[in-house]
Amino acid sequence: MLYELAIRLITLGIRLAAFFNTKARVWITGRRQWRKRYRADFQPTAKVLWVHAASLGEFEQGRPVIETFRERFPDWQVVLSFFSPSGYEIRKNYPHATWVCYLPADTRRNAADFLDLIKPDAVLFIKYEFWSNYLAELQKRGVPTLLVSALFRESQPFFRWYGAFWRRMLTCFTHIFVQDQSSADLLQGIGFQNISVAGDTRVDRVLNIAENAPGNEIVAAFAGAERSQGLTSSQALTTYNVFIAGSSWQPDEAVFLPLQSRLMASSHLTADLAWKLIIAPHEPSADNVTRILQSAGPGAIRYSQATPASAREADILIIDNIGLLNTLYRYGTVAYIGGGFGKGIHNTLEPAAFGLPVLFGPKYEKFEEARQFVTRGGAFPVHHTGELAAVLEKLQNPEEYRRASDAVRGYLEQSKGATERILSFLMQIMGKNP
Repeated sequence: MLYELAIRLITLGIRLAAFFNTKARVWITGRRQWRKRYRADFQPTAKVLWVHAASLGEFEQGRPVIETFRERFPDWQVVLSFFSPSGYEIRKNYPHATWVCYLPADTRRNAADFLDLIKPDAVLFIKYEFWSNYLAELQKRGVPTLLVSALFRESQPFFRWYGAFWRRMLTCFTHIFVQDQSSADLLQGIGFQNISVAGDTRVDRVLNIAENAPGNEIVAAFAGAERSQGLTSSQALTTYNVFIAGSSWQPDEAVFLPLQSRLMASSHLTADLAWKLIIAPHEPSADNVTRILQSAGPGAIRYSQATPASAREADILIIDNIGLLNTLYRYGTVAYIGGGFGKGIHNTLEPAAFGLPVLFGPKYEKFEEARQFVTRGGAFPVHHTGELAAVLEKLQNPEEYRRASDAVRGYLEQSKGATERILSFLMQIMGKNP
């Protein structure tokens, strides 16, 4: 079979690349003698939900479903598999999974042996994962298999004259949950009816984070928000306008850093508030943080070295750790999300959950939520510092700011509930009342 040959050639190519590429080497090492290691690592002792994600981004799509499922069915075991090292290495100790592993290459023997080992009772594939041998084996065994948070585009092979092989893979899914109506229309156009428009599961997660975001003593002092710590509202009331640059890269910093002195001196969104800037770089390594500090000037400090007193006096706060950003948007006025001058923007849903208007670079078209934000007037792509300044000038108008804030929050409110829709269906096929 051509597919089987292609998988073996791809695996061979990765083996060769492993001699000079670290990621390829980790990919190979993680799967070495997997049968022996996996049998020692995991034994199914209860019902098993298997969740597969390609990498970290797809994991975040599935995460709300996993965590809600574990709350409701603590007696089930959850197996979480990844294709990419960038997902596995970061989430290999994920506490809501019973066991985390690499997915063995998609050969017929591997698929049969892996399923014999984990014995899944239900399976979730996240977003873009289509592995022919695994799907065929699951269908043969009668295991309910759902595709979750899927997005489809007309350019994909499913919808081409040569796409019979790909369409055959889609027939293996018990049900397909798509994020938007256009995806559903494409699937219905090629004869599929086992489809539901569920929305984006990440929306449920970011709304929950915003609702329960803890206070942060240092950032509160930086933003002048100490007195708001006791508020139940997810967004703090601050003494300053706070521009939060999340997951920034050097080309992003070249756009917003030149504005900082002007913002502090004159520009403001609401009555006479000065500006402060929080930068959370995508890569918070020591060298990168040092570079940003040198570019930012004497008013900048590192989060790891800050105290409430020093933060209060600083103009720029650089977040030099991982995992803090998604709760800091509560102190923000506007958010700039990095990546739009590279492969594509990072997470815009997190600031939107706090009602922040969002800015980013020009490469955003692959991201449905970003397109929706732009269409609704809550997000603004910029190409250079001049465009960024013009957007901030526009947002100085309180009515314009309110409209943009309402637009991003409105999209999230309309899109929430995907997790519950998926779990309700899963519970039905498990024979339990939703």
